[in-house]
Amino acid sequence: MTHLLPAAALGHLSATRKSGDAARRVLSPTDFATAREEITSWPGYEPTPLVSLGSLAKAINVAEVLYKDEGPRFGLGSFKALGGSYAALKVLQRELTDRFGHDVALADIRGGTYASQIAKITLVSATDGNHGRSLAWGCQRVGAPCRIYIHSEVSEGRERAMADLGATVIRISGDYDASVELAKKEAEENGWFVVSDTSWPGYTLPPRDVMAGYGVMTQEICDTLDQPPTHVFLQGGVGGLAAGVVASFRQVWDDAAPRVIIVEPELAACLFASAQSGQATHVDIAEETLMAGLSCGEPSALAWEILAEEADDFLTVPETLVGPAVRLLARPLPGDPAIEAGESAIAGLAALIAARGDDALSSKLALDTASRVLLIGSEGVTDPAIFQKIMSGRDAA
Repeated sequence: MTHLLPAAALGHLSATRKSGDAARRVLSPTDFATAREEITSWPGYEPTPLVSLGSLAKAINVAEVLYKDEGPRFGLGSFKALGGSYAALKVLQRELTDRFGHDVALADIRGGTYASQIAKITLVSATDGNHGRSLAWGCQRVGAPCRIYIHSEVSEGRERAMADLGATVIRISGDYDASVELAKKEAEENGWFVVSDTSWPGYTLPPRDVMAGYGVMTQEICDTLDQPPTHVFLQGGVGGLAAGVVASFRQVWDDAAPRVIIVEPELAACLFASAQSGQATHVDIAEETLMAGLSCGEPSALAWEILAEEADDFLTVPETLVGPAVRLLARPLPGDPAIEAGESAIAGLAALIAARGDDALSSKLALDTASRVLLIGSEGVTDPAIFQKIMSGRDAA
């Protein structure tokens, strides 16, 4: 096989899946349908490309590699545009419904009917970048004040993108998990509303809405394909993307849903640790990964309910694969389209290529010449400065 990436060993854990109905209970078909009806009505909505990487598939000896490119999503550069902005509307809808004592329609919120009230409802969240950008965009659309908490390693480019959308951005000295805690604390002290993509005890509605929004992406995939893929490689993070995707696939394809392989950075493998322990498990972030959107030490308990029942394998990838994988997409094999992707988008690609270079791991993952593999390209270039550094061979933020 062609050496497309540097040689690297992946961490692998074969999951002991729990039995249950979390894929339909935590996220119901109605949750997905409601989100889809709303989001597909927004100005600028269009499905993102599902790209076939035929030359890559041939090089690694599988039948097909499909890449869902979320870079064009609503001009925000990532799949997160589907989650945070939708969850913001749902938070406002619940609050206004409580205040007025009657149902408030999302269309009326978007249309300005409650503009004076919304101007006094502050929405807040912590972020590595993309979720905050989505929330800031959603708030800007309806006139809600927005406060975004970022950790010390979030790039200036991503901070600026949120500020340009009208958000007040607060940078802290700690890591992502510390920014989550500060956002929760200050929201409680000031009567603000947290719109987070991760859950904790007593806080589940906005993270559920975020994951329901991601179902728009998976429905686009299902509508495009005439048969399910055999495998899907999904980025880790707090688990919201992976959980939303696998729940949607289970509801659409039932027992024909693909084998689910979760991929995380070695430096931030909270889902891998959770699979090892059998419960949602915190890990300390000692060093930040270049895959900034996946630098999470605390899994979402809500997402883990789904992944504990649906994930088949957990992989960790070393930092040495990140830059080369970004460059491989941008400078592809002859015949494949060039794709400009952000650092967090390539986790599945890097893991797939590395796994196909390891016969024993390929066997464990049931990857062979008949495999049809789906990758989620979760972001485009969300920080041009970092992308240019990577493309010049400087694989560090």
